[in-house]
Amino acid sequence: LMLSTLLLFSALAAAVPAAAPPVAIAPSSEEVEAQRYRHCLDLAATKPNEALSYALDWRVNGGGVPSRQCLALAHLTLKDYPAAIAAFESAARAAEVAKSPQTAALWGQAGNTALLAGDPKRALGFFNSGLAAAGDTGAERPDLLIDHGRAAVELGDLDGARADIAKAVALNPESGDGWLLTATIERSAGNLPAAEAAILKAGQLLPGDIDVALEAGSIAFAQGKLKLARAAWDAIVKVAPTDPAGIEAARLLKEHPDTTG
Repeated sequence: LMLSTLLLFSALAAAVPAAAPPVAIAPSSEEVEAQRYRHCLDLAATKPNEALSYALDWRVNGGGVPSRQCLALAHLTLKDYPAAIAAFESAARAAEVAKSPQTAALWGQAGNTALLAGDPKRALGFFNSGLAAAGDTGAERPDLLIDHGRAAVELGDLDGARADIAKAVALNPESGDGWLLTATIERSAGNLPAAEAAILKAGQLLPGDIDVALEAGSIAFAQGKLKLARAAWDAIVKVAPTDPAGIEAARLLKEHPDTTG
């Protein structure tokens, strides 16, 4: 604007009373629900008992799928796996009814919680439901195939697991988790050259990952490279003693004291 116009605006502003402050626009219902969801997730991670009360109240008052998922996450933080599984399953079924795009992911969360609870058979069923929800092109499909393969490994079905991982890696060749599980499967099957090749690929894709280091140590042990195995397991225990990988590494070190040789 030209200077004269700016001066005119200034004169007009001085001549009239100050305008009332603008009226605040109320957030939409979608924004309110998104805020509640973020708040509930924060509570689930840091104050899970408060999150339980918050999520239950939210669910009673129409919270829908997000409130059920938050309830599940709070139970998961508390390591109440049966309650977490039930809540994730409830969330997944509600998502199916609502035709939510989160359906496949919620079935995956239910399955992974069942694996944590030591129930791979039930996990397999949840992963099957997730794969059905994802269809052939869903973004969640590669990860669900990997999870399905993990459950198959725990059930002793190495051929089924190998087929799952082959499909997952075909869909996403850069999946470090896919290559990691391939290494585990091949080691379990006694195919150590293939296991070593797979763990090297996993290490390239997931540098510094302690689960990769744990498997690398196990492969080294199977190859008779005891010092290398101990070095890998020792490093994991030092950096992550309370992580499941750290706990497993400590167990392996105790179980195989001969790795000091």
